[in-house]
Amino acid sequence: MKQEFFNLIINTNGQQLYEFTDQTIEWINKNQFNNGILNLSIQHTSASLIIQENADPDVKTDLINYFDKLVPMDNNLYIHTTEGKDDMPAHIKSALTNNQITLSVKNSELLLGTWQGIYLFEHRLENQNRKIIHHFIGE
Repeated sequence: MKQEFFNLIINTNGQQLYEFTDQTIEWINKNQFNNGILNLSIQHTSASLIIQENADPDVKTDLINYFDKLVPMDNNLYIHTTEGKDDMPAHIKSALTNNQITLSVKNSELLLGTWQGIYLFEHRLENQNRKIIHHFIGE
C-alpha cells in the first residue's frame, strides 16, 4: 500500500472548462499505480471540478451558458461584490458543483467512461492560477 501526492497547476484564461485528464493519466502511468483510489481536490472557492463529456465542445459552451443564466453576473443581486461582478456568482457556481472528485484506478487504468474527461470549471473572468491536488492511495 502506498500514498502519493501531486499538485497540478492550471493557469486559466477566463471562464471556461479546462480538461486535465491527460495530465492525470500521465501521472498515474509515471508512478506505475496499479489499483487504488485517486482523490482530486481544488483549493479554491471560485472554481470547481467536474467530469463531463470530452467529445463535443458544444457541451462545454452549453454548460457555461446554462450556469451564467442560472447565476447571473449582476451585482444588484448580491451583497458580496468585493472582487467584481463575477465574484459572488463564482462562489455560487462552485457550491453547486464539486470541489473534490474521487475516481478508481484498476489495472493501471483510470476508470472513466468512453466520452468522459476531468475538467477544472473556472468561474472567474480574469486569469487565475489554480491548484488541483491529486492524492492516490493504493498499490
